[in-house]
Amino acid sequence: MSKALLKSTGIVSAMTSLSRITGFIRDMVYAQMFGAGAGTDAFFVAFRIPNFLRRLFAEGAFSQAFVPVFAEYQTQRSREELRELVDQVAGTLGAILLLITAVGVVAAPVLILLFAPGFTADAGKYDLTVEMLRITFPYLLFISLTAFAGGVLNSCGKFAIPAVTPVLLNLTMIAAALWLAPRMEQPVVGLAWGVFIAGVVQLGFQVPFLRQVKLLPRPRWGWAAQGVQQVLKLMLPALFGSSVAQVNLLIDTVLASFLVSGSVSWLYYSDRLVEFPLGIFGVALGTVILPRLSRQHASAETDGFSRTLDWALRWALFIGVPATVALIILSGPILSALFQYGEFDARDVIMSTRSLMAFALGLVAFMLIKVLAPGFYARKDTRSPVKYGLIAMGANTVMVLMFIWPLAHAGLALATSLAAFLNAGLLFYNLRRRDIYQPRPGWVKFLAQLVAANLAMGLVLWFGAGNLEQWLNASARERLWHLSWLILAGGGSYLVAALAVGIRPRQLLHG
Repeated sequence: MSKALLKSTGIVSAMTSLSRITGFIRDMVYAQMFGAGAGTDAFFVAFRIPNFLRRLFAEGAFSQAFVPVFAEYQTQRSREELRELVDQVAGTLGAILLLITAVGVVAAPVLILLFAPGFTADAGKYDLTVEMLRITFPYLLFISLTAFAGGVLNSCGKFAIPAVTPVLLNLTMIAAALWLAPRMEQPVVGLAWGVFIAGVVQLGFQVPFLRQVKLLPRPRWGWAAQGVQQVLKLMLPALFGSSVAQVNLLIDTVLASFLVSGSVSWLYYSDRLVEFPLGIFGVALGTVILPRLSRQHASAETDGFSRTLDWALRWALFIGVPATVALIILSGPILSALFQYGEFDARDVIMSTRSLMAFALGLVAFMLIKVLAPGFYARKDTRSPVKYGLIAMGANTVMVLMFIWPLAHAGLALATSLAAFLNAGLLFYNLRRRDIYQPRPGWVKFLAQLVAANLAMGLVLWFGAGNLEQWLNASARERLWHLSWLILAGGGSYLVAALAVGIRPRQLLHG
């Protein structure tokens, strides 16, 4: 079981790595051509609103609700009933999203007032954001249907295609920045058109593969159908519970709109770097274990359910802890090496470093949430994560008010990270309290080994990184070369230290 899960996770991680690398290239292009100012702030808000709703509707609530129902139909219903479920969900979801998209385009000025009220102080910035939001909002429709297709393919064991699809988003947006933007009256508007085109391209890419598994939907309205009602019933509470981190990030954007120009952009670049390890492994783990947990729950395999969670938690910590340590120590060098070109100057590096360190503190918690939440969703319990999410969101709001004045944009990132730890802790505690998850033997030893291995890696990175001023004054080639060998040295020292303290591959493979 663990070998199959690890193989699937490896496939998703590899494809996601390709996506994240092209995403970094995209952001490097953005930084060089547009820097961090009023125009990029406007674009990032115009992109973040449909992207937030996408994570809320599609990758968040919808995926967590649809996959368990799909798994139940796979194991307990006929093939014809399964096809009917796919047709009805596609038709119903598509119609609802089309309506939401139409409302969003019309109500763009109001949405900007809600999500970036600080922009009203600058009429030009506000109008530009409204214009771009009207272009980017239909992305919600296309990418949500793409996520639906990905849920079908993942449930059929086809993990690679959904994982590699975001590469098309990045390539399309790079092309828009390099070719379309210079031809626009306001170049940054070309990025908004890139988002729109990317949504269409990603959805079209899924079609042949849905046909391959013989589940290409023939969309039909099915609001009253039993399967659709099951999905909707699970989805409504999950709309909030599965996306607390995104809600907190959106709160950060709202408040950052009142701070100095560049704050939204600094938070964006910091968040992108934290999303790299989170997407490559945290999201990959959650994506792979949800169908497995759903089938185990449907088959009443309680011990197997617990073992799957235990296996995923060990891997989340084995990858998440060193990624956190590395991002904190190398925050300035990474930002300098990747983004300090053209319009993105040394000040932008320094300011982004502050928020990156704060976001990185929460990386382990973000990963744990990706693993722990499926333990509830697979059991069709979408209410519990909502309750814990509300508590975490309330704590985040209080901490934001505490930290924003002394720490500015970095205070917003710190509050988000601390709230994520609270959310992860509540999920873990209640899985244990209900005996859904029972830890396997050896956890105390494993945690001690992790601490020792990460201390060794941290020392290597600390002495190898030097001071930030050296990075800011170095050439682009020197910065990239220095960062490359630091990553190799850090990764190598971590693996050697892990073996030296007794962590063995079979321990992680079999839990």
